[in-house]
Amino acid sequence: MEYQIKQQDKFKYIEIGEGETLMLLHGLFGALSNFKDLIEYFRKNYKVVVPLLPLLELDIFHTTVGGLAKHVHRFIEARGYTNVNLLGNSLGGHVALVHTLKHPEKIKTLTLTGSSGLFENGMGDSYPKRGDREYIRKKSQLTFYDPAMATEELVNEVFEITNNRIKVIKIIALAKSAIRNNLNNELSRIKQPTCLIWGNNDTITPPFVAKEFQKLIPNSELHFIDKCGHAPMMEVPQEFNIILSDFLARHKQPAAALA
Repeated sequence: MEYQIKQQDKFKYIEIGEGETLMLLHGLFGALSNFKDLIEYFRKNYKVVVPLLPLLELDIFHTTVGGLAKHVHRFIEARGYTNVNLLGNSLGGHVALVHTLKHPEKIKTLTLTGSSGLFENGMGDSYPKRGDREYIRKKSQLTFYDPAMATEELVNEVFEITNNRIKVIKIIALAKSAIRNNLNNELSRIKQPTCLIWGNNDTITPPFVAKEFQKLIPNSELHFIDKCGHAPMMEVPQEFNIILSDFLARHKQPAAALA
């Protein structure tokens, strides 16, 4: 389904549905298509908001996890959202964590899936090679338990990004920023109810990462999904949506100030 991309000042986003705000933050190679099933499921009962993170538009100095978290904060302020149910996948989860730590007052719940912030394999010891489609195909396949999920369309999207020298430099900057920005010592400060939804076969942020998040975030719960990799909302959307729907329903009453 095609969604209308709205714009307010420098912010591009989609907003669809009515009710409490459910905000979705995509990862390093993420796109609206990553959240298609989630958007369609939750738009019936929530105002689903997906800001398009300026992964490749920020100047190199601000092409960091912190720079993206500032963008999310300014977006929330500009749109006047409150009591936000914030969800992030991969790098988007890391951005959600940093934002929540710095600006907890408008975040009601937090959901992380395949989040960086503690440990990730990411690109391993190699980075995107321009013009190497097979490299991109293999890396894309590693995202999923079922390699067939890395469709030609998805591989082409990533290939187009990594075939541009400036974009590759920014991708590397973001990947290195995510590795440097380890939140191990800060996660105990998160007071929001937190739902961790993880693929049992995630090789990028393996299951032990999810267990560590659960140990460090006080009010958190952990759900594993079998035969699932790094992007559960894409690979097993029905199971993912049921877990998330139950979690959000349990916290749907008005939230007290969580600052």
